[in-house]
Amino acid sequence: MRLGLIGLGRIGAFHAQTLSDLPAVGSLVVTDAVPGVTAEVAERVGAEAVDSPAKLLAAGVDGVLIAAATDAHPELLLAAVDAGLPTFCEKPLARAAADALAVAERVRATGVPVQVGYPRRFDPGFLAARAAVASGELGWLHTVRSTTLDPAPPPPAYIAGSGGIFRDCAVHDFDAVRWVTGREVVEVYATGSNKGERFFTEVGDVDTAAAVLTLDDDTVALVSNSRYNPRGYDVRLELHGSVDSVAAGLDDGLPLRSTEPGVTFPAGPPHGFFMDRLATAFRAELAAFAQVVAGERPSPCTVEDAMEVVWIAEAAALSLQEHRPVRIEELHHRGQKGRHLL
Repeated sequence: MRLGLIGLGRIGAFHAQTLSDLPAVGSLVVTDAVPGVTAEVAERVGAEAVDSPAKLLAAGVDGVLIAAATDAHPELLLAAVDAGLPTFCEKPLARAAADALAVAERVRATGVPVQVGYPRRFDPGFLAARAAVASGELGWLHTVRSTTLDPAPPPPAYIAGSGGIFRDCAVHDFDAVRWVTGREVVEVYATGSNKGERFFTEVGDVDTAAAVLTLDDDTVALVSNSRYNPRGYDVRLELHGSVDSVAAGLDDGLPLRSTEPGVTFPAGPPHGFFMDRLATAFRAELAAFAQVVAGERPSPCTVEDAMEVVWIAEAAALSLQEHRPVRIEELHHRGQKGRHLL
C-alpha cells in the first residue's frame, strides 16, 4: 500500500522509519512544515517528498498518518477523512475539549476509520495485563496503579502549548486504565505540585501530579505523573485483584533502584526515553494501522475512545483547579452545552 505521513518531528521521523520497514507499505509519501526536514527524512528512509499536506492527500495515498503539531490535528484529520482516507492521528484530536468533540462528530459522520495514537494498547506487557483481567484470573479488581514518569521536562515552549500534564502526559495512563480494565471512569480527584522549573507555574501547569479515578464498578485507579525522573523513563501498570496481582513494565530496564540487600533487579540499563521503552508497541501500532487501511480490522483506538480520555483529562484539570472531585457526567453535560453553542 501507499501511505502518507504528515509531520516529521521527533515522533514523525521515528514513524517514517517504522513505516518504511513494514512489509505492507510499498511506498511512503512524507511532508513537514520545514522543507529541509522533509528532504532529510525522505532521503534517509527512501520516501517521496512533497511540500504540503494538500499535495500529499492528492498523491494517490491509501491512508494518512498525522504526526504534526497539536494545533494542526483538527484541520489535517478532517481533510483526510473528507477525502475518504483511513487516518492515524497522534493524540490529541484537538487542544480544547469542545474542539475535540466537534472533530469526533465530524469524523463519525464520514464513516471513515480513524485510529488515535495510544501505543500502550500494543505493548506486550499491557496486552498481557488486559488478557489477565479478561480471563478472570485476577478475580475482581480493587486497585489499579498507572505510572508515567518522564526523565526530564520538555522545553518551555512545549509545556506552554501542551494543555497541561493531565492533557499531555496522563492521558496515556487514563487510556490504559480504561482499555486494560474494560471499565469507564466515573469520578476524578486530582492534585499536583511544582518543585522544579518556574515555567510550569508561569503557564498554570504542574510538574508532578496524581489522580484518583473511581471506575464504574468501584475499582480505584491511582495515576502518578512527573516531569522529573532522571533515572529514566518509567511506564508501569499494576493490577491488584481478589485472587492475584500482576504488573506491566517490570523489566530489566525499569528505572528504579532497589534498596533491598542482595537484590539485583532490575539489571538495567534503565529505559532512557519513551521511544526505546515503547519501541515494540510503536511498531505494532503502525502495523495495526496498515491492517485498518487494508480493511482487515476495525480501528483499535477510535475517536470515541479518544473522547473518553479527553473527558477524564478535563475532569482532572478541573479537579486540580477547584480542589474537588469531578464527576465525568458533569463534563459530558458541559460538552453537550458547548456543542450547541458551536
